[in-house]
Amino acid sequence: MPLRGLVAGPDFDYFHRRYFTPSEVAEHNQPEDLWVSYLGYVYNLTPLVQEFKGDLLLKPILEVAGQDISHWFDPKTRDIRKHIDPMTGCLRYRTPRGRFVHVPPPLPRSDWANDFGKPWWKGSNYQVGRLSAKTRNIRIINTLTSQEHTLQVGALESMWEILHRYLPYNAHAASYTWKYDGKNLNMDHTLEENGIRDEEEEFDYLNMDGTLHTPAILLYFNDDLTEL
Repeated sequence: MPLRGLVAGPDFDYFHRRYFTPSEVAEHNQPEDLWVSYLGYVYNLTPLVQEFKGDLLLKPILEVAGQDISHWFDPKTRDIRKHIDPMTGCLRYRTPRGRFVHVPPPLPRSDWANDFGKPWWKGSNYQVGRLSAKTRNIRIINTLTSQEHTLQVGALESMWEILHRYLPYNAHAASYTWKYDGKNLNMDHTLEENGIRDEEEEFDYLNMDGTLHTPAILLYFNDDLTEL
């Protein structure tokens, strides 16, 4: 792995996180910045919204901005759920909120163009990452400045991905040694793989408030101003 100053790690100019939490998806809830999630993945539909701006067929999509819409889909086929249309007796897409972009009309129409290729939900053009099925909180304490931040992270994120989340609070985060319980963390591993257990279920079993105990990662400065 290449070195940046004294620190080995990925080039964060080209680094892409694999996981996003439901709360992160929920932040993108405007027409000019619209994300949704479904079937375990996160999609940025902003380009689709811009392409069809002003079209009434966008209304069902705008109504679910920032939400998980897995219930729209058949998990086996990964296609929109279908039903028998009572008007035509034909198998049609089930759209309780109303027909949306790329869904054909129930009856033939001369003004509907079907030359768009794959519908937006079948391709990966809008995919930005995976949805974190489970999240947990972690405290990060900078021993140099005594600053402390609590982050919500995905349970399957590597330490590099968590470091990437932490960069807005400390641009020199990669110039620190990350430790837990006195041991250096393997930045390619997850929290659990580094021995930082998620004890939420145990706290629930004991009827205790798990938020009273959030594991803390300690950052020790390496005297190397590597800025990412």
